[in-house]
Amino acid sequence: METIAAWKLNDSSTSSLVVVMVPFLAQSHLNQLLQFANVVSSYDIPVHYISSTLHISRVKSRASNPIHQLTKIHFHDYPLPFSSSSLSLSDDDESCFTAKFIENWVPLFEASPHLRQPIFDLLQSLSQSTKRLVVIHDVMMASVVQDVVRIPNGEAYSFNCISVFANFVYGSLSFGRNDVVPIKNIPPLESCFPAVMKDFLEKEMKVVRYQNGEIFNSCKAIEGTFLQSLVNDIGVENNKVWAVGPLHQITIMTNNKDKWLLEWLDKQEQNSVLYISFGTTPVFSDEEIKEIAIGLELSGVKFIWALREGDKFDVLGTNEEGEGPQVPDGFEERMKGMGIVVREWVSQVEILRHKSIGGFMSHCGWNSCMESISMGVPLATWPLHSDQPINALFITQVLKVGVAVMEWEQRDEVVSSSMISRAVRTLMASNEGGELRKRAEKLGGEVRKSTEVGGVTRMEWDSFIAHITR
Repeated sequence: METIAAWKLNDSSTSSLVVVMVPFLAQSHLNQLLQFANVVSSYDIPVHYISSTLHISRVKSRASNPIHQLTKIHFHDYPLPFSSSSLSLSDDDESCFTAKFIENWVPLFEASPHLRQPIFDLLQSLSQSTKRLVVIHDVMMASVVQDVVRIPNGEAYSFNCISVFANFVYGSLSFGRNDVVPIKNIPPLESCFPAVMKDFLEKEMKVVRYQNGEIFNSCKAIEGTFLQSLVNDIGVENNKVWAVGPLHQITIMTNNKDKWLLEWLDKQEQNSVLYISFGTTPVFSDEEIKEIAIGLELSGVKFIWALREGDKFDVLGTNEEGEGPQVPDGFEERMKGMGIVVREWVSQVEILRHKSIGGFMSHCGWNSCMESISMGVPLATWPLHSDQPINALFITQVLKVGVAVMEWEQRDEVVSSSMISRAVRTLMASNEGGELRKRAEKLGGEVRKSTEVGGVTRMEWDSFIAHITR
């Protein structure tokens, strides 16, 4: 991201403010607040970023930012004092489709409270050398930073890693306003959130009332209407909200570790390659992986398939990875020249921005949705849990920049190779897919312009900085 010259604070102002970022311990959450830390630090404001030792190491190693950006941020890492969780999935959760996909999250729900005391100690220390201490925390870390109310010059802002639309839908349903939700077949919340996750989120929501405002990783070019509805119809505390996305890098950078993939893409025709990734935590069965492989082969479409083992949250910091999931015997040999299976970490943004990428098969985590939309790439939606089913419907029914691989009503069924092949062919090799791509490219152009001087997101950044330096 370029240095922001539109708003620079003088040296005396800089010393009057310190900003602290407190992300939740999952990769997409860590990354979004790291990117926002880059935005805030570009205004010459001191920024501190706090997490566990393992997760600081992981998010820095995966960051696509130029190294000079990361050196402007003060990182604080704390070891977590245990290696196993006493939380577990309930009997109801065990039989729930979403359970296997959030099982790796369960240790985090118990690990995060152990950061409360070291974070408070740091906040107290920082508060003594600044006139105002601003804490920007993931909504899933509200209880961890709740002691900011004990700091006289401290104020807190919650950061939402899910879409404005998902917040709008959940808020509408809680007020019994199903009639204002512009999607069909609204997924029941209990089918999206296993009880252990629902209980954790409800606990965090109870203590988030101390916030001075809300920040969303969204863009008014995408969700401006729903942001306004969230404020006017559903109600947001203090009505202080900012849509500060897209937060990922939107200018072209060179990343040598992914150079071989980009060189392969350089040889492919424009919009001819499908990118497949389901985030950092999914756990697919051998049968599901086999169906994906067969579906891709049947489709006849070129692809890059990011098939990594899901992140393991060993809070002792032993960042070990196993062998990872395996494709059927002979698949990769048959697909030579047609597709690549990637098992290491790759920069999703760099792949999506490449001109040869014509579609993205995704779990519809909001971070992935934002990256895909920003790059003008339509999606094949395959939601797995939490807010993802809502995001998938937002993509297919509201924005109309994607096709469904599976509908949420089919979640208990194995997604067949024929379903996968059909969705891939529709997205990549049909008139319908061409229309989806045109809409995605137009929307992506608007989103990219939003961070330029005078753009809606740049004005949101300026507005937030003006607020915290008031």
